[in-house]
Amino acid sequence: MSGPAPLPSGPLASLTARLLLAFLVPALGFFALMGGGGYALARAILEEELGQSLSAIAAATASQVSGERMLTIEPGDDVQGTRTWRNLTRLLGEVQRASGVRRVYAVDTQGRVRGDAGGGLPVGTEVPELARDRRELARVLAGERTASQVLFTGSDGRPYKTGYAPVWQEGQVVGVVGVEGSAAFFVLLAGLSRAFTVASGAALAVLAVVAVLTARGLARPLRRLMDSALRIGRGDLTTPVPPEPTREIGVLARELEEMRQALESRDRQLKLMLAGVAHEVRNPIGGIELFSGLLAEDVRAGSLAEAGGHVTRIQREVAYLQRIVEDFLAFAREQPLARAPVEAPALLSDACELMAGEAEAKGVLLKVEAAPVRLEADGSLLTAALVNLVKNAVQAAPPGSQVQLTGTSEGGRYAIHVQDSGPGVPAPEQERIFEPFFTTREKGTGLGLPLARKIIRAHGGELSLTSSPGHTVFTVTLPLGGGPRMASSGAEQSSPPSDV
Repeated sequence: MSGPAPLPSGPLASLTARLLLAFLVPALGFFALMGGGGYALARAILEEELGQSLSAIAAATASQVSGERMLTIEPGDDVQGTRTWRNLTRLLGEVQRASGVRRVYAVDTQGRVRGDAGGGLPVGTEVPELARDRRELARVLAGERTASQVLFTGSDGRPYKTGYAPVWQEGQVVGVVGVEGSAAFFVLLAGLSRAFTVASGAALAVLAVVAVLTARGLARPLRRLMDSALRIGRGDLTTPVPPEPTREIGVLARELEEMRQALESRDRQLKLMLAGVAHEVRNPIGGIELFSGLLAEDVRAGSLAEAGGHVTRIQREVAYLQRIVEDFLAFAREQPLARAPVEAPALLSDACELMAGEAEAKGVLLKVEAAPVRLEADGSLLTAALVNLVKNAVQAAPPGSQVQLTGTSEGGRYAIHVQDSGPGVPAPEQERIFEPFFTTREKGTGLGLPLARKIIRAHGGELSLTSSPGHTVFTVTLPLGGGPRMASSGAEQSSPPSDV
């Protein structure tokens, strides 16, 4: 037989750890996705916008540059300060100042400088940045305007981007205007990204605190329930399970308390039954011991006439022990109700027929008056319960009297009254008469009436008693439409337990 499953262990075994994981992992993924995705999207949009602006400035500048005159500028013109070079440089400088860009330059199709405002390269020098943007330069020489795809870092440590546009001469691209603009907003964007990271960290810290507080708030009542369950498992059935204010956990606490009460009741009943069985068995065992000792002495003395009487007494005590065991099993047995249509008058008549011999021997008349009603019931068990009540009434009734059984329909229920004119049940005993093993008879087991009540309650009914000297009535009320489907006891119709 396998033992109990081991308790979970490890870093994620606790509720707090699992809630932290449940809170923080999705939040971390969300912040990473929103932060990283937002940063990448914003950077792409801003970079695209910057490229379009720079290429537009380059196109506007290129439209003012005469390709023919630009190509006449030769190396050394910047040193000599020729008029063409000055005009081109002045135009490029005005655009630089007006647009606030870092640099504006014009080059021929070979990438050699013809004018440079902000860069300071001499005429005829190749622009080194063009080697980085060869693909973009090819598109410009094909007649398109574009911008560099890669940012570069200037000598001041800031990121820059270049926009390009072609210089036309009689339908031919004869040069390129490049405009370098600062991408300073990327510094601000990086700062915003760092701020978002800090804010995300703070949010995660807050979520972690919330998760811990939530876990503790959930863990406290669950820990109380766990302690209660462990107490019940160790056998402590007297300490109540405290109620919990939360609805879901409150339901668990309530059900656990009901289970504890049921276990406590069963434990108390079991102890009571065991004590009752031990008490009831003690007397017949003592009698058997006594009479067997006397039997042994008579056998040794050869007095066989007395031995027969001792054997009879031993057999009577054994029969009483057998009845105790049968009553105990009948009271403790669990079995389902076998419901079927039962005629109420026949039910009462059958109970009286089973008790006719004992009633006739005592001189008690049994009388039945039952309204014709069909019940949905287990006829065997219900007859056994009624036989217990009739037997109890016959034993209590004085010779020459009668026991009256009546059945009537009352407000959707069927009431069966078993009435006798015996001495009655004293008020203190009326409170205990349905307790298992409580009896006032020398040879009673005290299980008959408790068994009858259990059978009747299993049918959805109730058994009650009203008693005064000369007038005792046991009343059985049963639903006309049937009741619960399970019985908590069983009994044999032919040999019902006796009672008070």
